Amino acid sequence: MAKVAFLGLGVMGFPMAGHLVKKGGHEVTVYNRTAAKAKAWAAEHGGSFKETAAAAAEGCEIVFMCVGNDDDVRAVATGPKGAFEGMRKGAIFADHTTASAEIARELHGIGKAKGIGVLDAPVSGGQAGAVNGKLTIMVGGDPEPFKAAEPVMAHYGRAVTLMGPSGSGQLTKMVNQICIAGLVQALSEGLNFAVRAGLDGKKVIDVISKGAAQSWQMENRGTTMLEGKFEFGFAIDWMRKDLAICMGEARRNGASMPVTALVDQFYARVQERGGRRWDTSALIHLLQKA
Repeated sequence: MAKVAFLGLGVMGFPMAGHLVKKGGHEVTVYNRTAAKAKAWAAEHGGSFKETAAAAAEGCEIVFMCVGNDDDVRAVATGPKGAFEGMRKGAIFADHTTASAEIARELHGIGKAKGIGVLDAPVSGGQAGAVNGKLTIMVGGDPEPFKAAEPVMAHYGRAVTLMGPSGSGQLTKMVNQICIAGLVQALSEGLNFAVRAGLDGKKVIDVISKGAAQSWQMENRGTTMLEGKFEFGFAIDWMRKDLAICMGEARRNGASMPVTALVDQFYARVQERGGRRWDTSALIHLLQKA
């Protein structure tokens, strides 16, 4: 049992923090910039909440965070009354936000100067993975803090892997998002083709999901894509934020990503149709209603 904090109680953070109590029995203090969410979490899970990130982090062995973007990361971690102000030397800070490798390295450097171990630990698995405690967690940072934090993260992660030094977790998450973008577009085109060719789309999914075309997206989103249902957690607004990070990193390292850039434009068109909060499988909407 450890004394931990969780900062950021969105659709991912709220259930993740809950697993630390339900599965781990840890003493958990939470913080959220919208205080009502922190109060609701404490009422549901029996933990405590604080008005600032610094207060929530005070005296904790590990501080977890899951917010929106690089600016949010800076504000909650190192801004006025941020988490680093309340953390003691030897504590660990694990950031589950999908953000840039640059901010990960920036926090790592600040943490090192303060004697704080910093891990960038973005997750994959969406809202369902967070609720069910079956996220994939890709981690960047030093081995010692990872070894201490890994069994705690395992309460909501089915796979927790140290990928390399600071920034490696974020870079791995970028690979994840690049692969998803191209896969969902191909799945959209295939399913749209099946329907226009007069095939039973659901039967097609049942057959080809048993062969080389099988994927998580096909098995979990194929049928709902055919039905035009796009309310499954990971919003297009968030995906476009992630893809912007990916393409920014690609400009720095020289990687060519023509498919990713094209799919990002398709997502922009879905946004224009009012689908900002639809999940990423909504790419098929452009083909169904061209």
